[in-house]
Formats: sequence, structure tokens, C-alpha cells
Amino acid sequence: MSDNKTGKTVRKWAGLVAALCFATGVQAEIRIGSTVSATGFASYLGEPEAQTLKMLVDDINAKGGVLGKQLKLFAYDDAGDANKARTFATRLVEDDEVVAIIGGTTTGATMAIMPTVQEEGIPFVSLAGAIEVIQPVRSHTFKTPHTDRMACAKIFEDMKKRDLLKVGLISGSDSFGASMRKQCLDIVGDYGITVVGDEVFGPTDADMTPQLTNLRNKNGVQTILSLGLGSGPAIITRNYAQLGIDLPLYQSHGVASDAYIKLAGKKEAEGVRLPGTPLLVAELLAEDDPQREVALRYKKQYENMAGKPVSTFGGYAHDALYLVVNAIERAGKAEPAAIRDALENTKDLAGTTGTYNMSAEDHLGLDLSAFRMLEIRDGNWKLIE
Repeated sequence: MSDNKTGKTVRKWAGLVAALCFATGVQAEIRIGSTVSATGFASYLGEPEAQTLKMLVDDINAKGGVLGKQLKLFAYDDAGDANKARTFATRLVEDDEVVAIIGGTTTGATMAIMPTVQEEGIPFVSLAGAIEVIQPVRSHTFKTPHTDRMACAKIFEDMKKRDLLKVGLISGSDSFGASMRKQCLDIVGDYGITVVGDEVFGPTDADMTPQLTNLRNKNGVQTILSLGLGSGPAIITRNYAQLGIDLPLYQSHGVASDAYIKLAGKKEAEGVRLPGTPLLVAELLAEDDPQREVALRYKKQYENMAGKPVSTFGGYAHDALYLVVNAIERAGKAEPAAIRDALENTKDLAGTTGTYNMSAEDHLGLDLSAFRMLEIRDGNWKLIE
């Protein structure tokens, strides 16, 4: 018998034993897995995700757990490396025997995890932004962040309102930047907006003044849109100020955190607009806003624990964990197939990112109304009405 067949046989018997234990009340814990980019180039995304998952699991367990059982979190740091993410996903399934996985901080890591969860039948809630994560729909993959296509739409709506109809693009060459660029180019014409310049930057580039100079010199350019993750967008913002470019600057939802403002500089980031989640402006939300209560509660809990401002990306992890917990509670059992089915039927679950309504055709369950257009003013986030 091949090693592959042997492994599958062992896992099959392990699954039968686990099911028997559950049925007889022997199982004492519910195993949840995670692999996020707690270190590496995407650590400003992954670190708050890792901290959030641990904090919330501890809190849930202190309150009695789920279905009367304690959650056990098996957490790994893939440092944004797709190969590591794939390896950890396999380990979570084969060695740790988890019933669900949360993670994939970056699009690349998520795409590496997806084949494993699909083959093994384990529900997976991704924390990455690209639309490719959920289109086409894969039966076992879900996600919490808005898609890059939705972010493009939100940005272009705002540009159109301001009569900014000629835009220069500067995109990261990584999977997130490339995907969002593709989505923005696909729908920009729907808003009567023309792309007059299209530049790219690499993940290790330390100076984007050549690309920005090219865009500034394009005939009729009225605004510039930066699409990227990591330090690149902050460098662009600083270079923008150094060049004295007097045009509105937009960034993507990939930098919706205080870490971006800190990296870019309070003065340099003044006036930058981007789409973000209700979490960043929780105190400014209307009293009857369905996200207000959950966002304020998580914000207070996270900031008390971490001693630093709440992060949009930690909010994605918050929503992912509660999607899984809610699914387990509704299913009445912590079995992968039942969790998957319950996730797909999630209705009216308010999170920090939006209110989730999933279906067999939609494994995100958010619409454009969940996005808020934000502007940085005096180092803080302001809600643009």
C-alpha cells in the first residue's frame, strides 16, 4: 500500500474514532486550526489576527466553551509564505485533526491552503481579500474580508462623486496587488472613469518616485490610486508628499489600519481616502447601526489586551472565529461536514466587518453597504458621509 493510501486509511479510522468519541460524550474539546502571517512582510496584518484568535478562544473557554466543550486552538505562523501555509494546512488536518481552519492572511497563502481543505473536506474561513478566493465558489472555502472588486467599486463611487474621472494606478506586483488591479480595470469604465496611467511596484522596492512622477505627468490625471499591501503603500504615501503631488490619493482596503498611518507618517497621510470596515470608526457609527455594538465590544477587548489600536485585520479574524462558532452551535455538533453546511447557511450574523448572509452561491455574504469610505485627518480615521 502506498504512503498516500496508508495516510488516508489512518485518517479515515481516526475520523471514525473521533466520531464515536463525540457520540459517546468522550470528546472533551473542539479543535480549531489557524495559519496566519504573524511574522514576515504581512505581519501587520497577521499579528493582530493571531492575537485576536488566541484572545477570543480564551474568552469563549472562560465562558463555558461551545456546546459545553472547550475550544483548542492549533496556531501556526506561515510568515506569508505560501509553501509554509500549505504545509501547515496539511499538518492541521492530518496531525492536529481540526474540524475547521481559519487563516490565509495573504491571497497567496490562502490559495495554497484551498486545495488541501477541499480534498480533505475541512471548512476553511480565509482572511484574504482577493475575489479569486470565493469566485468560483469552492464548497469548503469561505472568507470574511470584502473582495478587492468590492473595494474598487467603493473607491470609484467616491471618485465619481468628486468628479475625479481620470485616474493613475500604481499596483503591487504581489498576488493582492495584481488581483485588485485586474478587478479595478474590469469595472472602472462602469463609473465613467478613465485610467490614464498604469504603474507597478515590487515588494522590495524602497522608492516609488519614478512611477509616481510618470503618473503625475500623465495628461489630465486628476487622482492616483495605490493598490497594495505591506510597506509599499506607505512608501508611496511618503514619496507622494516628497514630490509635492497636489492630487487626491486613494489607497486600498489592504492598508486599513493605524499601522499604515504610522508607517506613512501623520502629515504625509493627511487626506488619504480608502474603503474600510466599520471597526475603524466604531464610535462614529449610528446608534442603530448593526455593526456598532459588536465593533465597540471587540475594539475595547482587543485594545485592553494588546495595548494598541484595534486593527481591521484582527476584525477579520474575529468574524471568522465567530462564523465557525455560530455554525457549530447551529449544527449542534463539531463535525466538519456539519460546520460547512451551517456556514453556507449563515444568516444575519453581525460582525465587525459587516452582517453576513451566505448561500451556496455566495461564500462571503457581504454587500457593498458594509464598506465605509474613510479619510485620514490629523492622524485619525474619519467617516465620509
